[in-house]
Amino acid sequence: MTASVGRTSWPALGVVVAAAALAPLVFTDFFVSVILTKSLWLGVAAASLIFLSAYGGMVSLAQVGIYGVAGMTFANLVVADGGAAAAWSPWIATIAAIVVAVAVGLFFGVIAARSVGIYFLMITLAFSVLVYYFFSQVTQLSGFGGVNNPDLPSLVGQPGQDPAPLYYTTLVVAVLVFLGLRYVSRAPFGLALQGLRDEPARMRALGFNVTRHRILAFTLAAFIAAVAGVLSVWYNGRIAPGSINLAQTIDILIIAVIGGLYRLEGAWVGALTYALLDNYSREWTPTVGDVLGAERFNTILGVVFLIIVLLSPGGLVGLWERVRGLGGRGPGPPGEVAREPAPAEAAK
Repeated sequence: MTASVGRTSWPALGVVVAAAALAPLVFTDFFVSVILTKSLWLGVAAASLIFLSAYGGMVSLAQVGIYGVAGMTFANLVVADGGAAAAWSPWIATIAAIVVAVAVGLFFGVIAARSVGIYFLMITLAFSVLVYYFFSQVTQLSGFGGVNNPDLPSLVGQPGQDPAPLYYTTLVVAVLVFLGLRYVSRAPFGLALQGLRDEPARMRALGFNVTRHRILAFTLAAFIAAVAGVLSVWYNGRIAPGSINLAQTIDILIIAVIGGLYRLEGAWVGALTYALLDNYSREWTPTVGDVLGAERFNTILGVVFLIIVLLSPGGLVGLWERVRGLGGRGPGPPGEVAREPAPAEAAK
C-alpha cells in the first residue's frame, strides 16, 4: 500500500510566489530577514530530504552534513575572519563549494545507496556526525570560534543593513529548486526512481540498475543541500561546527515532517512554521515552573511535532488537503512510502 504524494496547484503556487515577491513592501526588515529569508533557505535544505524520501523512499540524515561541507568550503575560500581565508571571488567560491559538496555527496551516496530502511537512516546519520566532528577538530578550517564575516557576492549586498537583496535571491533559488525537482519527478529518471522505490525487485528484473539510480538521486539531493549550505552562510554571515551539529540535523528532519514528508511544498511550509515558532513562541509561552517557559523552545517544537504526526502523518500540507477534500484518502500512516501519481493519473 502506498500513499499519494499529491498534485501541485499551480495557480495557488503562483499566488504564493507573487505574495512572497511583495513581502518586503509589506513586512518589516526584521520579519523579512529573520522569518521569511530563514524559512526559504531552510526549506531548500528540507526539500533535499523530502525529494529523497518522497520519490526515492530514502530518508536521509546526511543533508546537514553535506550543506555543512558546502558552507565551510565557501567560508574558507573567501576573505573571512578565521579559516583558510583563500581570498577567492565569492562567485567562484560558491561554485567550488557546491562542486566539493556534491562530490562528497556522491561519495556518501555510493556507500549508502546499497542499504535500505533503518540501515540507510543510520549510515546517513553517521555521515552527518562525521562531518561535524571533522570540522570540530580541524580548526585550520573551522577556526576556534567558527568562520565569521565572509566576503559575500555583491548581489546580496549587506543583509544586516538591507535584507531585501538576499531575500529575493533566496526566493528565486527556492522557486527554481521546487520547479527543478518537480520536473525531475516527471522526467524518465524520476518515474524510474519511483518505480525503484515501490518495486525494486521488479524494476531490477526489467533491467534497471537500482543502485545507480539511488546514487544519482542522492547526488542530486546533495546538490540541493549544497545550495542551502551556501545560502546559510550568506544569511548567517558565519558558520561554525555548532551550526551543523546533530541538533540541526534533527531540526531539518522535523521541518520536513511538520510540513509534509510526502510533498515538496511541505519543505517551505515546515520551515515557515519552524521559524515562526522559533521567534515568537518565547513571547507567547507562559512560565510553568521548570516544565515550560520562554527557553523551552525544543519542548514546544516537540509537542507541535507530536500533534501534527498524530493528526496527519502527511504533515501540515496533508492536513490542509484533508480539510479541503483535495487529498482523497490523504497520506497513509507512518511507514507507508509516498507515491507520485502516474502520468496518466496526474493528467486527469
